[in-house]
Amino acid sequence: MNDIRRTLLWIVFLMSLAMLWDAWNRHNGQPTLFGVPITNEVASAASGPLPNGVPAPVATAGGSEQPAAAPVAQASMAAPGEKIVIRTDVLKVTLTSRGGDLARAELLKYPDVDDPTKSVVLFDESAQRTYLAQTGYIGANGAALPNHFTQMVAQPGERELKDGVNELSVRFESPEVGGATWVKTYTFHRGTYAVDVKDELMNVGPALLAPQIYLQLQRDGGEAGGAPPFTPTFTGPAVYTDVKKYQKVEFADIGKRKAGEAPGHETKASDGWIGLVQHYFASAWIVSAPGERNFVTKKDKDNLYSVAMIQPLGELAPGATKAHTAQLFVGPQEERVLEALAPGLELMKDYGWLAPLSKPLFWVLEQLHKYLHNWGWAIVGLVVLLKIAFYGLNAHAYKSMARMKALNPRLMEMRERLKDKPQEMNTEMMRIYREEKVNPLGGCLPIFVQMPFFIALYWVLLSTVEMRGAPWLGWITDLSAKDPWFILPVLMTISSLVQVALGSKPPDPVQAKMMWIMPLAFSVMFFTFPSGLVLYWLTNNVLSIAQQWVINKRMGVA
Repeated sequence: MNDIRRTLLWIVFLMSLAMLWDAWNRHNGQPTLFGVPITNEVASAASGPLPNGVPAPVATAGGSEQPAAAPVAQASMAAPGEKIVIRTDVLKVTLTSRGGDLARAELLKYPDVDDPTKSVVLFDESAQRTYLAQTGYIGANGAALPNHFTQMVAQPGERELKDGVNELSVRFESPEVGGATWVKTYTFHRGTYAVDVKDELMNVGPALLAPQIYLQLQRDGGEAGGAPPFTPTFTGPAVYTDVKKYQKVEFADIGKRKAGEAPGHETKASDGWIGLVQHYFASAWIVSAPGERNFVTKKDKDNLYSVAMIQPLGELAPGATKAHTAQLFVGPQEERVLEALAPGLELMKDYGWLAPLSKPLFWVLEQLHKYLHNWGWAIVGLVVLLKIAFYGLNAHAYKSMARMKALNPRLMEMRERLKDKPQEMNTEMMRIYREEKVNPLGGCLPIFVQMPFFIALYWVLLSTVEMRGAPWLGWITDLSAKDPWFILPVLMTISSLVQVALGSKPPDPVQAKMMWIMPLAFSVMFFTFPSGLVLYWLTNNVLSIAQQWVINKRMGVA
């Protein structure tokens, strides 16, 4: 039994070191143990020939596959044209006359991690980043229609949401392309990150048109800024449908995909949305009205990817107009806000595979915050509730540890006496365990049962944007940032060592050393972890120490 326990500890320790090393390499853009190095190469309009950025047409309900749209000249992509800056109470957005793209979005309520005098920039078109929201049309039989490369004209109007006004509209109009003209209208609303987008296509030619509209998010494959080291979070496209639910797509998988290969996500549905996810923030195209739609993920060029939703609009007779309405969300992953916008949109807040546990834990955390009005104290309160819920299970574990600690002198004497007879030593050790009714793994198994709950809480704290910029106490002014004075990590390390001291001392000297080395090894990560996470672990350790100390005293174990 002792050998089994030692082997388990070694496995946990070695796996932790491997994951630590892999996360460190990933954070620094180096080759990882499980994948390719993450690069920060950014697509630039002047860096070379551009592929056609318009999605290829898809099969319509009638089953006919329309050919891809004609290639678009590189010059049109390199020239965003006029830039129109729109400001609301929560957003500062830059729209371009090239296709009416949304080419920059600053979230005014969220300071930048590196420079708090500036706001978080989500969408961007610069030398460092490419992240755009686009719409446009695809024509049948290769016919050109207005798309996101078309130079449009912004119509006069207000560019700032004034006090007392609840909405602001910006209208773009295109010239005639392929017998059609296009009007694109953005409507911004006070207090929300959801923007209404209305696209209207007018057939001004003599021929019948069969257009498809696409809504597209285009982004480089670089990691999002502000993600904590050692804890990489998902960055990439997402597709949601009522049948297949939430499906994440890795940039690397899109890049490795061969022509004709299945994309790894649902491609056709009558509902759903597309999005791009990164730590704390996200964007999404939402079409609430049911209707046929296709989902496309592709690599547009080196380190530039896109996810698109394509919808057929039916036939458009000469002189007729087709209107299409959608919502563009660009903002923080506030779970309740996302739930209200579209089914499944809250899943962009990534809890990982423990979401069934994480969601109710976040609900409890929210309720505690309503009463305590401080996210730091809400974290402390939630850990206290978990410790109460698992009090009996923990008591069983600590009693087992106390019995083991009481047996240590006897076991140490036996090991010294039989050190040259390993087989007899193991037989004698098993006899002692049976006589004293002690299970050497009794202190481990209850902890394993609880681990999913504490890992789920870990992901709640890691992914909750409300922690960003939230103060706790004194020097902790941002629970999503590391402790500036490293007080919490030091206390966390000390508390871990106290736990080792209170626990049973393994009779094996190598195992005994490992018990002291492991907390020190793990403490390296905690010096860079968000302070909210460290507060959570520290609170758990302190409560565990108190319970273990009381049980040791009751059982007469020093």
